[in-house]
Amino acid sequence: MIFTSFNFLIFFPLVIIIYFILPEKWRWKFLLISSGYFYINIKPVYAILLLLVISTTYIFTRLIDATDSQERKKTFLLIDIILTLLPLFFFKYYNVVNEATFNLLEITHLRWPLPEISWLLPIGISYYTFMAIGYSIDVYNEEIPAEKNFGIVALFLSFFPLVLSGPIERAPNMLPQFKGKLIFNYYKLVKGLQWILWGYFMKLVVANRVGMYVNAIFNNINEHNGKSLFVATLLYPIEVYADLGGYSLIAIGCAKVMGIDVMQNFNRPFFATSMSDFWRRWHISLISWLTDYIYTPLAFHFRRFRIWGIVIALMITFILSGLWHGANLTFIVWGTMQGIFLSIEALTNKKKKAFVRKYNLLQKGWYILICSVFTYFLFAFSEIFGGASESVTAGFLTIKKIFTDFKGDVWYENPSMIIITSISIFILFVVEFKAEYYKGQFSFFGNRSLAIRFLSYAFLVIMILLIGVLDGGQFIYFQF
Repeated sequence: MIFTSFNFLIFFPLVIIIYFILPEKWRWKFLLISSGYFYINIKPVYAILLLLVISTTYIFTRLIDATDSQERKKTFLLIDIILTLLPLFFFKYYNVVNEATFNLLEITHLRWPLPEISWLLPIGISYYTFMAIGYSIDVYNEEIPAEKNFGIVALFLSFFPLVLSGPIERAPNMLPQFKGKLIFNYYKLVKGLQWILWGYFMKLVVANRVGMYVNAIFNNINEHNGKSLFVATLLYPIEVYADLGGYSLIAIGCAKVMGIDVMQNFNRPFFATSMSDFWRRWHISLISWLTDYIYTPLAFHFRRFRIWGIVIALMITFILSGLWHGANLTFIVWGTMQGIFLSIEALTNKKKKAFVRKYNLLQKGWYILICSVFTYFLFAFSEIFGGASESVTAGFLTIKKIFTDFKGDVWYENPSMIIITSISIFILFVVEFKAEYYKGQFSFFGNRSLAIRFLSYAFLVIMILLIGVLDGGQFIYFQF
């Protein structure tokens, strides 16, 4: 059951109705039952895996909280992290390691006895694994006491709006809400429904429309010229943003309807003026998790190297980010590229700030535009290896064609495809531009006029039904 399925459109309204009919004290329990039903409907056997992660996290956080010995705390935390990561490593990296080892041993005519196992990666495993580890570390650091109620921990790690593809939430934010008063809030209900509607527009109209073109190009690299590949490269970040950003808004909106506040996952990333600014706006829940639990400890450990310690920490963090996305070499290249971009910015940051201040460039519209466009191009270029291409070889072939085979026309299936896709992207960027530079002005959803609010809702619904691709497949980030 995914957000864009017909089943979910029946499931969620029923959940909301029953949720608010029930007495307050029963609501979190009903959410737990609903979340279990939601996940079991995807693939029942993987619910056992989720239950194992929940049980491991619960047991070891209680053990960490119960002991005063720092050494025992460290031991419990280490065992907890290893046991929690084992399913992720096994499902995500077993075949890659097995194949690489087999190929290596085959050169020396040795046999590798472990067979290749073909199965799908359990949906959501990367997300609830990170949430579980973050919670355990927070308990270890005494930022939050270990939760004694097993059901609350289970709800935190299986909460149905977040379990499939995030945002990667934190226990200090979620646990108090689940344990507190889950009351009806009209403002949150309306806000949540608005976010859900806009999320569906982003996914069904923008992401799926752009994806039709991008997939047609990148699935047949040899058949297309550099100009078409260049256009697809520029469009791919929009597809990913509208896909994951749309999912995130639906997830955050669903939680909001129930009175639960979930962290923001995107903040208009295409208006970023640098790569560091971009990564403060893109997939915020993942990057903040990596910053708190990977980058900050590494930067502190390497502090004796000063600025180069920051560079080392950045490189390790983003290579790990690449590995989190997938075991393919393409994601390692992608993560390395992000680390290099950010390291260059860190090394030149002081000189750049002095130059910008000297000429007051932050007040110049043309400077902000150039920086935003350049940042977008850098990220789009890196995304050739960040999911657009199936292999490093295909990625380099794409780059080669862009620079050497730029003759001919840009491919498109029919004019209507270009027109509809362009309109959807235009609407997305107009809304984002207004929110970035004219916040609080020209409001549509929040307009005081009932007529304007109604027309805004009606317009999006009509767009979704008329030009939305309703059978465009699952969300991109389910594969991670």
